Amino acid sequence: MVFNALSEAVKHWILAIQEYSKLAYRALVNLFSGRHYWRDTLDQMDSIGVGSITIVCLTGLFTGMVLTVQSSATLDAFGARPYVGRMVSLSMIRELGPVLTALMVTGRVGSGMAAELGSMVVTQQIDALRSLGTDPIRKLVVPRMIAGVVMVPTLTVLSNAVGMVGGYLVSTLTLRLATSLYWHSALDAIRLHDLFMGLAKPFVFGYIIVTVGCYQGLTTTGGTRGVGESTTQSVVVASVLILASDYFLNLLILKFVYP
Repeated sequence: MVFNALSEAVKHWILAIQEYSKLAYRALVNLFSGRHYWRDTLDQMDSIGVGSITIVCLTGLFTGMVLTVQSSATLDAFGARPYVGRMVSLSMIRELGPVLTALMVTGRVGSGMAAELGSMVVTQQIDALRSLGTDPIRKLVVPRMIAGVVMVPTLTVLSNAVGMVGGYLVSTLTLRLATSLYWHSALDAIRLHDLFMGLAKPFVFGYIIVTVGCYQGLTTTGGTRGVGESTTQSVVVASVLILASDYFLNLLILKFVYP
């Protein structure tokens, strides 16, 4: 009994991975061929990028402030408080900025995509598109994918900048560090390979957020209850994939890019 249930679960996971891979592949092929819906793409860029600015800025600000407080407590033990800017800038650019921004966008945008597309499936709007000769992948997935891989890196850069400003505020108002000392330490530590790591990850994360959200939405079954389940699944799966891919991207970049 247990073996049969486990076998069915494994088959279900393998089928889901196969269907997700097919959708991601078709979206990539359509990205580089045929007609593009640029008005839809701009609408999605507005929804993903402009709509997420507030939550991303708040996340970056408080992350930078907390990081400064925690780093100063450790650095004070070695008399190295002036290096707190270095800790904040490198931590934000290499790791915290890309990952936390991606998780925030997943919660706000990925779930919304799954709910929107899932509602279109249960109300048979996707079938109507197919009957009119419109490819749902090209019409619905590709514009979101372009918007995701453009806006998630942009939001990450914004989050990094706001996080460093948050660290600066805590450093000057609480730790009594000079402005020039903080910014010299923060900016002098950044190297080209740090910027590459900070910008390469968000492209992958943006692709994951969009393709997982679209896959969960387009495979919705079971009416309005199924829409809710797809929304939850899109956040859970995308979050796990972001954290897992972050680990492997770190390994690759540290091995092949860092001197």
